[in-house]
Amino acid sequence: MHKIDRPDDFQDLQRKPYWLKVKAPGGVNFSNIRKMMRSKSLHTVCEEAHCPNINECWNNGTATFLILGDICTRSCGFCAIKTGRPSELDWNEPKRVAESVMRMGVKHAVITSVNRDELNDGGSAIWAETIKAIKELCPNTTIEVLIPDFKGDIEALHRVIDAKPDVLNHNIETVPRLYPKVRPQAKYLRSLDILKESKHLGMKTKTGMMVGLGETKQEVFQVMDDLIAINIDIITIGQYLQPTNQHLPVARYVHPDEFDEYRKVGLQKGFKIVESGPLVRSSYHAEKHINL
Repeated sequence: MHKIDRPDDFQDLQRKPYWLKVKAPGGVNFSNIRKMMRSKSLHTVCEEAHCPNINECWNNGTATFLILGDICTRSCGFCAIKTGRPSELDWNEPKRVAESVMRMGVKHAVITSVNRDELNDGGSAIWAETIKAIKELCPNTTIEVLIPDFKGDIEALHRVIDAKPDVLNHNIETVPRLYPKVRPQAKYLRSLDILKESKHLGMKTKTGMMVGLGETKQEVFQVMDDLIAINIDIITIGQYLQPTNQHLPVARYVHPDEFDEYRKVGLQKGFKIVESGPLVRSSYHAEKHINL
């Protein structure tokens, strides 16, 4: 795991500010959804990535499905998903995801995946089959896909887009300077190219990034400019939270006022939607982004 020096005020950073306090997950819908996920051997990024909004989303009957297993081939410094050698592909997974979407009555399904760099197609065939299965079983459900970069494989990207999702999301995650520590197996320009090609193919495009990793405001604004230059529609900006002691430490807790500034500046620069706040994550309010 890649490490960075701990900030001088590390002890203060051990205590989260009041604006990051959330209730422990619970409730009838939450329990029912978790039981259903386990019964179908499905994974959600809500659980795997320790999302702070899991209680709100699950009790509203929504979830972000994690396909292609729960083991990732990459070792990003921020991510709680396990790194290692993934298991064999499960070609029944698309059907199980679609059945769960139907049982949950999901109106807007969000699908994401681990990186499967060991596969020639990056897992894009399973991606396409999952989208098709949901459309067949739940024709009125809209679909947002939060895809990996497929190592820049445009054919893999086309395979996903040809299945006709409604929103194409790929997270830029952080500023270019921090990529070697935050996303050591990814490339900033490669992610921009994935988003640019998606927009070129007519997709409604979305991306997300974390703050609190050591970036500056000006670096965040520059990323915004890079995204606006390729006509990205939606950006989400949230606080990085260290999932375990083995992951990158929080450099600082960004005040809500700064998140408000990012939202205002982003809208001024030309994004159609800017979700910016301490607890914002990629799928936050995703169901509201479909009607641009």
